[in-house]
Amino acid sequence: MRDIVGGPLIIALSASLLSGCSAASRAAPETGIPVPDQWSVAAPSDAPATQRYWTRLADPLVDRHVEQALANNRDIAQAAARVAQARAGVRAARAGFFPQIDASGGIRRDVGDGADDRLQYSLGADAQWEIDLFGRIGSDVAASRADLAAAGYGLADLQRLIAGQVAQTTVSARALAVQLAIARDTLTIQDENLQIARWRLQAGLVSSLDVEQAAAQRAQTAASIPALERDLAQAANTISTLIGEPPGAVRTALEADARAVPVPPDAAALGTPAAMLRARPDVRQAEAALLADTARIGVARAQLLPLVRLTGNVGTASFGIDNLFDIVTGGLFAGVSQLIFDGGRARAQVAGAEAAAQASLAGWEQAILGALEDVESAAAAQRAARERVTHFGTALEAANNAALLARSQYQAGLIDFQTLLTAENQLLSARNALAASQAERANAFIALNQALGGGWNSTNATSGGSSPDGGQSE
Repeated sequence: MRDIVGGPLIIALSASLLSGCSAASRAAPETGIPVPDQWSVAAPSDAPATQRYWTRLADPLVDRHVEQALANNRDIAQAAARVAQARAGVRAARAGFFPQIDASGGIRRDVGDGADDRLQYSLGADAQWEIDLFGRIGSDVAASRADLAAAGYGLADLQRLIAGQVAQTTVSARALAVQLAIARDTLTIQDENLQIARWRLQAGLVSSLDVEQAAAQRAQTAASIPALERDLAQAANTISTLIGEPPGAVRTALEADARAVPVPPDAAALGTPAAMLRARPDVRQAEAALLADTARIGVARAQLLPLVRLTGNVGTASFGIDNLFDIVTGGLFAGVSQLIFDGGRARAQVAGAEAAAQASLAGWEQAILGALEDVESAAAAQRAARERVTHFGTALEAANNAALLARSQYQAGLIDFQTLLTAENQLLSARNALAASQAERANAFIALNQALGGGWNSTNATSGGSSPDGGQSE
């Protein structure tokens, strides 16, 4: 399969490929997609390390879940079965190059008045062979091989997407667990604030307004805990489905191994756009689909050309087993047939095949544009996520200091409860925002590596029985 090269990418299918045979052909359509030499975002240009990129997050649960998904995900199993089906299709198409031989045998006995009631034995064989003079069988084999490549790259692309989805969902579950811990810690502090407000009310230092405000703040925080528990359970159940197991074990593992949101590496090497396109299995799949559809044009056009077929038969018959092979007869026939008139059906099939190839060409172009968009958007998202984590870290430090001061000043009677309430709410918001931005940063790292074509195993994406080049292997 051809690699996509960088620079101004000119996608031009040769006239012979579009015609599908060596007969008279027309000029092939051409279209140009300008693939840039470099990315518009500022990033290292070294070759990207997208192979098993999730291990760089240093989170054992992420590693375990992704490996389980790649081994047990049911969607991946379906795609693998489609690859096996396409491989069988290649074998079936290649069988067209060989003769077809059928054997027959029988025992006959006549009945009725004057009939010879002896058993008559017969053996025979028939053979037919289509000579691929105008490339019909060859085009069919080429189409089936391209279908196999498309199925293999489809499996690879599903691996790429499932790996990223599992990693991102696990990171999001980590963030939800952190936010749940934050809510529970905050609830403990707010219980203390409520108790302090009650003591101050009993001492006549404040009005009941402080108590009501403290109770309202606590109730709002308490109400957020069931929602976070629900979201965490849903995330865990999603992971369970993706890794091919019933719900329950993943949530238990998340609760037993509570830790901070994983921190991705700082640098993200993007490589070149051309290298990315070679590593994207969805782009390769679209290219293989285009090759399959162009080969089918040759199959359709071969219907308009003469068909040469050799047929032969051999047989014997006798009234006894012992002399069955005494007399053997046979024949050989070579025939040529040519379509004269079918109401335009064959030419309509050619036109349909050409239209399908044009659609596949547009699909290939769209896959290229989509891949470029994915990387550019993911790189921008990663840069923005890093900046947000830095700013939210600064905000958390300031909010934490403000909350400590407000709490001590309220206990000393220097400020009212509304000021303390504002400081506590700002601290809670800052903690949640930092956890969310840390998950956003890790997920942006995952999305970027996924967009660069990471997360699939080239040994499972076969093209005519061999692994395609340019993939990420284990």
